[in-house]
Amino acid sequence: MMKKYIFVMLFCISFINGFSQEYRPVDTADYAQRKAFVDRYKIISDNYSKTLKAKYPGTTGKELAKNYSEFQESFRKEIKNRDYVFNSGFTEMLRICFEKLKTKNQNIPDDIRILVAKDNAPNAFCIQDGVFVVNMGLFNWIDNEEQLISILGHELGHKLLSHSENWQKKLIETEQNSKTQVSEIYSSKINKSEKAFKLYKNQIYESGIFRRKNESAADSIGYVMYRNTGLKKSEYINSLRNLQKFDTISPTVVKVETYHRLFSSAEHPFKEKWLKMEDFSAYDYSNFKERLNKDSLSTHPEVVERISLLKKNFPEISQDEVSVKSENKDFLALKKTARFEILPNFYHSEDYGLGIYTAMQFLQDGEEESYYKNWLGKNFAKIYEARKNYNLNRYLDRVDPKNQSESYRQFLNFMWNLSLDDIKNIADLYAQKSP
Repeated sequence: MMKKYIFVMLFCISFINGFSQEYRPVDTADYAQRKAFVDRYKIISDNYSKTLKAKYPGTTGKELAKNYSEFQESFRKEIKNRDYVFNSGFTEMLRICFEKLKTKNQNIPDDIRILVAKDNAPNAFCIQDGVFVVNMGLFNWIDNEEQLISILGHELGHKLLSHSENWQKKLIETEQNSKTQVSEIYSSKINKSEKAFKLYKNQIYESGIFRRKNESAADSIGYVMYRNTGLKKSEYINSLRNLQKFDTISPTVVKVETYHRLFSSAEHPFKEKWLKMEDFSAYDYSNFKERLNKDSLSTHPEVVERISLLKKNFPEISQDEVSVKSENKDFLALKKTARFEILPNFYHSEDYGLGIYTAMQFLQDGEEESYYKNWLGKNFAKIYEARKNYNLNRYLDRVDPKNQSESYRQFLNFMWNLSLDDIKNIADLYAQKSP
């Protein structure tokens, strides 16, 4: 499924000319630091596994330790794969923000270790073993350091309340209980499928309720820790409002003339057949009957609901105040970096189709043309290799009319309409234009 933030990224920051001419992607040549972190993390994770077994004797403890062991093994592979960066100013900024929280909240543990992910989604999370992960993309959606601190406080709330551990424990207990119920369903002589679906539905709904309560609880404890710092209270709410934009801003439309401007040359003129759209008009989606309620499946309460609950529980933040843009030069520099890392991050994660579509959005507005044309060419070169090797599905979505905007469907049709030679010509065109 496509990633929604590629449609709205252009909304969140105004661009600044002149920066990209000197800009180089964040350095990932940090082998020694990565190896040191992985080696240290192996010791930490082994100790945490022992703690889980001691805390929950029997099957539950063994399953918790097993699940965690599988997770941390995959996590270490991601670190080795350079999915996280060490040589960047992000880590120092986050360390400073953590210190502001820690100074006024002695319940925050000392063993928090910070990692910065090469991920464009505005997200952060704290693993129960003490590793705190913050995506670069978060910096594209917040206005100041106060909002960053508020988000860190929320995620620390999850850790202090052991939400991750409790969630895993609940899953294991649910699975154990389900075995008995499944056995009973299997022995039934009538309505097996309906009984099985009811069991599945109830499990899904219960897990949604459980996790929504966790989000609200983390909001509350996170706010208390944030309030203790003496920072502007309204920025805690403003951080939620900014993150709400991720889900609510209307998609950015890539115009037809943008295709003509970017993919036509004297040697290889634009072909109108490239824009031919697949016709899904005959399919009636109204006939689709949804058996699971989306609201019950939601794990994150609506932001409006979360804000309302915070204002109810903490009346001192009931007055709305406009968010203040940061004047901190270091913070502003990181916002610039996060923006310029959008394309390198897509490239690193092999999301070449998304990289092309996002570059088109930037170029449509004339932003830093030499920089984004360079990345446009790099991504087309990778798409050419994939098409030649018959594995394009791995890097480019198929059209999904029910879940994609018209603009993104137009883009996907365009990409799938291109012949192998067409892709090669475009890749070569931008290879020549690259500095």
